[in-house]
Amino acid sequence: MKVMYRLMALLMILMLLAGMTSAFAADDGYPSSYTYNYDYWGDVRESPDAYRVDQVIHSSALGLEVAMKRPQSLFVQGQDLYVCDTGNNRILHLTRGGDGFHLVRIIDTIQGAEPATFNTPSDVFVDEEGNIYICDTNNQRVVMVDKDLNFLKAFTKPTDSTFDQSLNFLPNKLVVDTSGRVFCLATNVNKGLVKFESDTTFTGYVGANKVVYNFAEYIWKEFFTTKAQRAQQESFVPTEYCNVYMDEDSFIYATNISFEEGDLIWDKAMPIRRLNGIGNDILIKNDRYPPIGDLYWIEGSVEQGPSKLIDITVLENDIYVAADRTRGRIFGYDSQGIMLWAFGSLGNTNNTFNSIISIEHMGRDLIVLDQTEADITVFTPTEYGNLIYDASADYLRGDYDGSAEKWEEVLRFNANYNLAFIGIGRSLMRQEKFKEAMDYFEMAHDRDNYGRAFRQYRKIWVEENIGWMALVLAVVMIVPLIIRTIKRTRMEVEIYERSKVGK
Repeated sequence: MKVMYRLMALLMILMLLAGMTSAFAADDGYPSSYTYNYDYWGDVRESPDAYRVDQVIHSSALGLEVAMKRPQSLFVQGQDLYVCDTGNNRILHLTRGGDGFHLVRIIDTIQGAEPATFNTPSDVFVDEEGNIYICDTNNQRVVMVDKDLNFLKAFTKPTDSTFDQSLNFLPNKLVVDTSGRVFCLATNVNKGLVKFESDTTFTGYVGANKVVYNFAEYIWKEFFTTKAQRAQQESFVPTEYCNVYMDEDSFIYATNISFEEGDLIWDKAMPIRRLNGIGNDILIKNDRYPPIGDLYWIEGSVEQGPSKLIDITVLENDIYVAADRTRGRIFGYDSQGIMLWAFGSLGNTNNTFNSIISIEHMGRDLIVLDQTEADITVFTPTEYGNLIYDASADYLRGDYDGSAEKWEEVLRFNANYNLAFIGIGRSLMRQEKFKEAMDYFEMAHDRDNYGRAFRQYRKIWVEENIGWMALVLAVVMIVPLIIRTIKRTRMEVEIYERSKVGK
């Protein structure tokens, strides 16, 4: 017994030391964030940090005499970062270099326009030539200036009959394609994105949301109210988008925070959309759950309700990242709509947020704007995070061996990472190693890819064994025929001999 107790004590000491060793190994001198993912069953699985805080930019660090006030938007062009400092009616132009971001200039006046100042600017976009587009919201215009802040043109209230002339034109978000066409979200416009040609001509709307209504309210309004009462009640109208981002292929990603909670899991709410040129949603969703942020919440609670994806940005290889204002979370998804990681929470520390309002990226770094704290947090990927990006990039580049090796490295960090199993399986499929791919898809519970690998494996197996199969089939068919022929011949001989004996 004493020996057994000693062995148990020794085992406990070894386990404790192992835990201490792993804890020390995980401590790299950076604050850790709560990072997680969901498994096949939808259960939360903690994971290593995909990102860590690199820098927090406060007004004082930029040398601003007047601190940022209710900033609303970020935009990145190369190494330059533009901040809509909405409460101060100005745009801050920062650049990255050396030990962080530095103030280049304050943009609060433009040359050759009237008015020459801004009134509640809410978004900014900068094209490849350095021309700056600004949603000058309460001046009811989108103004375009060159890099030296000389006025070029303004996109103003459409005079077309499809635009309600009783409404003010209040642009609050915009993107611009390579041809200079402007797509903007305007407050109280629920027909989709307002589209202007490069010559400022209004040409309609793109990507109108579907009408969202409550069926019970519809029945009540239709059958239990008078015509006068119906006229006084709010009409069922399409919901407005919340934010937009244009990727390098000129597809527009849009987020929507107005939906019925019950529509999320069934993919009727579609809080993230990828719009093509005619406004159709072409976002790929090959995961078991659609990209909606958190899968669980307390229904009907403002604080604990569903994720409200306030902004989105798109990185390399169609990986997109959305910011959730409900819990201060950041969600990353790959081009197939599979969640890569989620991290962040509400709070007042460097790796938490008070009120996320905008997200951008510079390379693989994520830049997040908090409107209440009026600060900017820069996140840089960890080794684990970079491996996920590299594995996806290798696969799309056709380096399937390299992709599989990197996914194996990811599994060393996180043995519960389903996407690594899927990634290795896809790489093996591209190498026509279908049997091995089936094993990885089975571990990931990926029925669709397992079925594809199985069909290919079955086809090859049949082709390789068709000779034996034909031989076995021939034997199965011919041997009974021979036996029947022999029996028939023997029977005929016996009948013949019996007939001769009878004579």
